[in-house]
Amino acid sequence: MSATQTLSRGAATKTEHFDVLVVGAGISGIGAAYHLKTQTPGTSYVILETQETFGGTWSTHKYPGIRSDSDLYTFGYRFKPWVNAPIASAEEILKYMGEVIEENDIGRHIRYRHKIVKTAWSSLDNTWTVEAVRLDTDETVTFTCNFLWMCQGYYRHDVGYTPDWEGLEDFKGRIVHPQNWPQDLDLTGKKVLLIGSGATAATLVPAIAGKCAHVTMLQRSPTYFIPGRNANELADILRQLEIDETWIHEIVRRKILFDGGEFTRRSFEEPETVRNELLSGVRAFLGDEAVQEHFTPKYRPWSQRIAFVPEGDLFKAVIDGHASVVTDEIDRFVPEGVKLKSGKVIEADVVITATGFHLSVLGDIEMTVDGKPLDMSKTVTYRGMMFTGVPNLVWVFGYFRASWTLRVDLLGDFVCRLLGHMKKKGVKRVTPELRPEDKDMTLGPRMDPEDFNPGYLQRGGHLLPKAGNKPEWRHSQDYWREKDELPKIDLDDPIFRYGN
Repeated sequence: MSATQTLSRGAATKTEHFDVLVVGAGISGIGAAYHLKTQTPGTSYVILETQETFGGTWSTHKYPGIRSDSDLYTFGYRFKPWVNAPIASAEEILKYMGEVIEENDIGRHIRYRHKIVKTAWSSLDNTWTVEAVRLDTDETVTFTCNFLWMCQGYYRHDVGYTPDWEGLEDFKGRIVHPQNWPQDLDLTGKKVLLIGSGATAATLVPAIAGKCAHVTMLQRSPTYFIPGRNANELADILRQLEIDETWIHEIVRRKILFDGGEFTRRSFEEPETVRNELLSGVRAFLGDEAVQEHFTPKYRPWSQRIAFVPEGDLFKAVIDGHASVVTDEIDRFVPEGVKLKSGKVIEADVVITATGFHLSVLGDIEMTVDGKPLDMSKTVTYRGMMFTGVPNLVWVFGYFRASWTLRVDLLGDFVCRLLGHMKKKGVKRVTPELRPEDKDMTLGPRMDPEDFNPGYLQRGGHLLPKAGNKPEWRHSQDYWREKDELPKIDLDDPIFRYGN
């Protein structure tokens, strides 16, 4: 760890310098730290984390039953075997991440309760200056680094998205967003209305069903679900054969990824067949009438994330009579609950708004490049990880149709290879820039809404960098291509503008 003494604004302050500064100690930041340690020994780095512990989503979200909606053989890191059930609770995921931190001596590099408020790039010094506030002391601290690795995720952790429905102030009960779950909330004997139909709703409903008087899931439109056993038959067989866990992890991981690639391909090439297969899974629990009324989405499979329902627990809660599903739109809130556009009123003591989150671009941190405010929407993305005109910065943004962590590992390889390449060339700065043949390239939104269109992208997509119509200038969201393409990136391509 290197540190320097500098003077800032006329007062003596301590400015610490690192080769790499990692923003966030969630699944991406801890993965980044592992790759720095193992692939670039001797590189100094620090992780700044706003929260008081590691974990990101898995530590900030406290709602009942919180679990992964991706299997842990692929949501887990490629370098550490997962040995439990594929769909895991937040507690299990945090335990796994804690082991990664301890086994690789990452903890001493993390500064908790450090909220970054601004960053500034200087081409004169070829460094980023990062200003943060220590939340435990309100002290402002300053860091400089050669490279900024943004691992803070893509949504605001402190507040979730709740639509501005008419009459909210008239409701006499309590309104709760899962992202800000109050630990004193007792649902015993309460009539609960949960608004939403995504993975959070599919997790919450079975977690509280039977513990409250009744829970109603109100959805504007249905979501695709995949019910199944929370087990991996191949992994179980290999364990019976006493195969080493490292081998099991790799074999099962490859099988899941192969199957996922086929499923994704078929969702584009055989959408009706895939649609019928998905609906059949739900129909096995609830029958045709319920599927037609409440579980038949209007959109093509994989236009939005598909939630896995372990052991069909969501549907079992409906069968048992502890939960019900209503498909309708909200007209307004009324004192006793919610009035629907059909005229029906759903009475509730507690309303849970599982209605999504706010998109956050680079953590909503104020950023400047050579004194000019950085507007990311004016940049063009290089493969969804670097941005034109922004030197020495990579943002980890994962996959929508595969586990987020798959890209954490791929970008870990890329960043470490890039850092080594810069060292070999004797340069201190790299910036992706459009080549002459790219100047007239058609630009559009980072994510084509015809391809993938969840609510948070429709609300905040205009804040994201632009994408081009060439493979280099967009995030393909295709892990099965990127796993082969990213390792072969020519770091001497004219796209990469190096300098001192």
